[in-house]
Amino acid sequence: MFTKNLKSLKIAEIRVQYSTKIKAADRVKIACSKDAAEVFRSVWRQPLELKECFYAMFLNRANKILGTLLISEGGVAGTVVDVKSIYSAALKANASGVIVAHNHPSGTGTPSDADIKITKKIKEAGELLDILLLDHVILLPEGYTSFADDGYL
Repeated sequence: MFTKNLKSLKIAEIRVQYSTKIKAADRVKIACSKDAAEVFRSVWRQPLELKECFYAMFLNRANKILGTLLISEGGVAGTVVDVKSIYSAALKANASGVIVAHNHPSGTGTPSDADIKITKKIKEAGELLDILLLDHVILLPEGYTSFADDGYL
């Protein structure tokens, strides 16, 4: 009885797509947290003091950037991070590594308990998919904090 109605079913099509116009040889390589912080600053859409945002950067095995994505925008005191959104994009880009970043409008570089918890959650999700969380950078108006450099990862 199911096959008789097959033509009348309305089923959405799912498309998985990643496209780039950047040649592999021209992709930027991330060698350290400073490189990551500079790239995030270049793609950030608004002043760091305005409101908290969360971005992800996707890398291939050679740590060359495949792309970046704004994951969420929040308010002055925080933003909501959906781990599924990060890894959905990572899988689309066939990424081997991820670096995430958010800003602290207050200018304080110390990770909050919430920052540490979401970082752990992102890292554990990536381990299931064999996609490494390489760093979590907190951008400040002057400077940055790196979870990898400071032993939080």
